[in-house]
Amino acid sequence: MSANADFRAIAEKHLYGNYRQAPFVLEKGRGCEVWDVEGNRFLDLCAGVAVCAVGHAHPKHVAAIAHQAATLTHVSNWFYNRVNIELADKLAAITGLDRVLFCNSGAEAIEGLLKLARHHFWGIGKPEKKRLIAFHNAFHGRTMGALSLTGTPKYREGFGSLEGVTHLPYGDLAAVEAAMGPDVAGILVEPVQGEGGVLPAPEGFLQGLRALCDAHGALLLLDEVQTGVGRTGSWFGYQHFGVKPDAVAMAKGLGGGFPIGAFATTEALAGALPPGTHGTTYGGNSLACASALSVLAIVEEEKLAEGAAQKGEFLAKALRAIVEEFPKVCEQERGVGLLRGLVLREGFVARDVVPQIFARGVLVIGAGDRVLRFCPPLVVTEAELAEGIAAVRAVIAELAAK
Repeated sequence: MSANADFRAIAEKHLYGNYRQAPFVLEKGRGCEVWDVEGNRFLDLCAGVAVCAVGHAHPKHVAAIAHQAATLTHVSNWFYNRVNIELADKLAAITGLDRVLFCNSGAEAIEGLLKLARHHFWGIGKPEKKRLIAFHNAFHGRTMGALSLTGTPKYREGFGSLEGVTHLPYGDLAAVEAAMGPDVAGILVEPVQGEGGVLPAPEGFLQGLRALCDAHGALLLLDEVQTGVGRTGSWFGYQHFGVKPDAVAMAKGLGGGFPIGAFATTEALAGALPPGTHGTTYGGNSLACASALSVLAIVEEEKLAEGAAQKGEFLAKALRAIVEEFPKVCEQERGVGLLRGLVLREGFVARDVVPQIFARGVLVIGAGDRVLRFCPPLVVTEAELAEGIAAVRAVIAELAAK
């Protein structure tokens, strides 16, 4: 088999049909480029949804995974493993927090935060403190706990949700203050709402949440699954705001394409989940941790966080130019670092526009109903961004002409 259609026929027969996938089958990649099984080249400006932070097949990343695969892959959490400890030490340093628990995905990390918050207060004799505050348009994952915290109702349809979650408007401090009470265990928030439409936190919002948590004895929990590991121009999004969370969830870019998730906490929460209360078979295995250590080293050595800030401004300026040129199609540009969104006007739907950009050899994805999301590998160059923007502009021009 070599043709896209051949593989699609098998996929349509045997893959569970819960995704709307593009009509081509990707086979290999390098840097910010990927190729399908017919040899067609695409510029990747979505990085597997902000996952492939150091691009595809980065030589140092490949070497680290290969070396670890030939050394030790997995021993379970019945035993320490060296790279697990090294990664925990590194994450404590870059987060400014103290303890790290590993898992396999962002949704698992969010599940861990939910359990952490409730069990912490149960353990200190305050079992009434178990309500969580989260936000409309937020996305935290597909497991039942993460889904319950997700603030977009369509994701919960047909599944229901856990009790004890209050959803409020993102950015509305007054609404949060009014909803606080003695039963609130914590507030879960994204510094930038990714799936919800690439919406950065308003000025003062995270600081205000920190103050409310302190005043009411609740925990501030940060979802940095999409914004972490240099994407916003700093290691984590909360570091832009001078706010220290009680715990932070991370995944996606952490492994650079290899599945890994984690959450980090302050020392005050070190006993919230004692042995027997939480765990995972694969979490923190040697192979995943070696992948993550390699990603963090590359981000540091190549100054990719600083580059995300600089190249993010380049991307933002280019997107603003499209907004100014085609105001009947585009509403605004927004985002932070290399997580950016081009907001379309009412009447235009992102999922209908994205395939037209694919057809011009560029991969971008939607966010919410009307936002084109750009979250390229952090190694992307300005020349590659310019190439991608040219393709997007051509599609927007066609829409404007109609």
